[in-house]
Amino acid sequence: MHEETLRSVVVLGSTGSVGTQALDVIAANPGGFKVAALAAGGGKVELLARQAAEFGVEAVAVADPAAVPALKEALTALGARPVVLGGHEGVAQVAGWPCDMVLNGITGALGLTSTLVALEAGRTLALANKESLIIGGPLVKRLAKPGQILPVDSEHSALQQSLWAAGPSGYDSSAVKQLVITASGGPFRGMRREEMADVTPEMALAHPTWSMGPAITINSATLVNKGLEVIEAHLLFDLGFDRIEVVVHPQSVIHSMVEYVDGSTMAQASPPDMRLPIALALGHPRRIPGAARPIDWTKAHTWTFEPLDDVAFPSVALARHVGGAGGTAPAVYNAANEACLDAFMRGGLPFLAIVDTVAKVVEEHEVTPADSVEEVLAADAWARARAAELTTGQSR
Repeated sequence: MHEETLRSVVVLGSTGSVGTQALDVIAANPGGFKVAALAAGGGKVELLARQAAEFGVEAVAVADPAAVPALKEALTALGARPVVLGGHEGVAQVAGWPCDMVLNGITGALGLTSTLVALEAGRTLALANKESLIIGGPLVKRLAKPGQILPVDSEHSALQQSLWAAGPSGYDSSAVKQLVITASGGPFRGMRREEMADVTPEMALAHPTWSMGPAITINSATLVNKGLEVIEAHLLFDLGFDRIEVVVHPQSVIHSMVEYVDGSTMAQASPPDMRLPIALALGHPRRIPGAARPIDWTKAHTWTFEPLDDVAFPSVALARHVGGAGGTAPAVYNAANEACLDAFMRGGLPFLAIVDTVAKVVEEHEVTPADSVEEVLAADAWARARAAELTTGQSR
C-alpha cells in the first residue's frame, strides 16, 4: 500500500485489551495504517507513553487529569512530543481528531461522548464500546449514517459477516428469520444458581476461552455481556428482540449465526482471537492477510451447542426487558451493572447479587426518553447511586 493510501486511525482505550490488540494489528501492517492519536484512562501512563512514541502520534489524552504530568514526563524521556490533553474533554477532543477512523475501545458508559463526537465529525467508527450504543441508542442512531459504524465485538462482527455472505438477501430483513448470538457460557456454564453462591472475583475472572479485560470477563461470567450484546444487535441490525436468540457454544469457534426464512443458516467461525474482528473493522472493506490464525482443519473438532439456562443466568432475559422498554432503561441496566461489578470486585457484594441488584434498580426506574446526553447521563448517575445504596452492607 502506498503512503498516500495509509488509513489514519485514532485508538481510544489504547492501553486496554482491545486497544493493545488493535495496535498489534496496526504494527503488523505498517504499510496500511498510521496512528493519528491515542487516548486512555490514565492508569497505565508508561504503556501509553511507549505507544505514543512507537507510533509517532500527533496527540495523546488521559481521562484522569492527575495523570497528565506523569504522562508528559514519560513522553519527554522517550523523546516524543505529541499534544497532551487531559480530562474527559481531552479524550473527546481526541475522538474528533482529524483521521479516517476512530476505534472506540473505552470500557463502560464513559465511551458515549467519544462515540457521539466521532460520528458527528464524520469519522468511520470501529465500535468496541458496546455500552455507548446501548445507553445512547436513539442519540447514536440519529447521528450515524449507513455503514458509519463497524462492530468490533466478535459476535456482531460475525453477524455482519454472515449477512454479507448471504449476498443480496443478507440485506433484506424480511429474508432473515433470526440472529443467533453464541455464548461460551463463561466459567460457570452448567452450574445451578445455588452452586454459584460462593463465587469469588478470582473464579469469575478465569474465563475458559477468551483473554479480556476484567470488566468484560466478569460480565461474561454473569452473562450480562450477552444481554448487552442482544441489545446491541437489535440496534445495529434493526431486528426485534423476538428475532434475536442466544445459544451456548462452549468452544467459542462459531461466533454467531444468521438463520434465514428458507431454513439456511450462515455462520462465521474462527479460533477465539479478538484481532480478527478488530482487523476486519480496521481494514474494511478489505480483509487483512494473517490477522489471526485460522482453524486447523487437519485436526478433529467437536463443536457443541446448548440452550441458555435463564434461571441460573437471568441477565439476558432482563436485557430483553430493558431493551424492549427502550428510552433510559438500557442506560440504567448498564450503569447499575457497572456499579455492582465494582462492588463485587471489592468484596462488598456476592456474585449472585450482581444481577439481582441490577434487576431491582431497573424495576424502580421510571423510564423516560433518551433524547439528550444529559438525560442519559442523569439516568446513569441515578442508577449508580441507587445500586450503591442497595449494595451497602452486603458482602460475600
